[in-house]
Amino acid sequence: MTAPLDLDLDIDAGDWTKAEVDAIENAVVAALDGAVIDGALWEDDAVPTDGTPDEGDGASLLSIAPVIEVGVRLSDDASVRVLNRDYRGKDSPTNVLSFAALESADDAADFMMTPDMPLMLGDIIVARETCAREAAEQNKALINHLVHLTVHGTLHLVGYDHMVDDEAEEMEELERQILARLGIDDPYEPIEDQDVETGQ
Repeated sequence: MTAPLDLDLDIDAGDWTKAEVDAIENAVVAALDGAVIDGALWEDDAVPTDGTPDEGDGASLLSIAPVIEVGVRLSDDASVRVLNRDYRGKDSPTNVLSFAALESADDAADFMMTPDMPLMLGDIIVARETCAREAAEQNKALINHLVHLTVHGTLHLVGYDHMVDDEAEEMEELERQILARLGIDDPYEPIEDQDVETGQ
């Protein structure tokens, strides 16, 4: 289980429903819990082989921090396009952006200089129009797609990436496991004959 979460969630732009906001909050928590089980930000590189801490293994910094801080900004294509252009050199909107404060477990340990200092992971920005368009194109319920992208963005904050095939496979498998715990089907498989509004 992760340390207590201080989630700073702001609605910057877009027509977000309470159900979507609640689902996004739950997705951040689920992603962090899944990352702990998977061994993310494990102290002293002592990752347990069975996914659970054993005595002497060390511990995930996500579980021993006094508090974890994550920022989530729910926005629109126009705002995300500016960020994508300025920080990634791509002059177009995208579904989710992650700005990680850490690059490794060593960075995380350095961040926690005192026992009461929070572990700041970074920020996630979600563009509603792009997410809605993708969900419609993929015949997925929008809320499920938002949860998936939030899980994806949160995993980036704790060191997961998909720049090479092995890393992409590891990250996608962890996403599948986290989403399955939330009752959401594999997002990488096509969804057929499903009601886009209800996800059923």
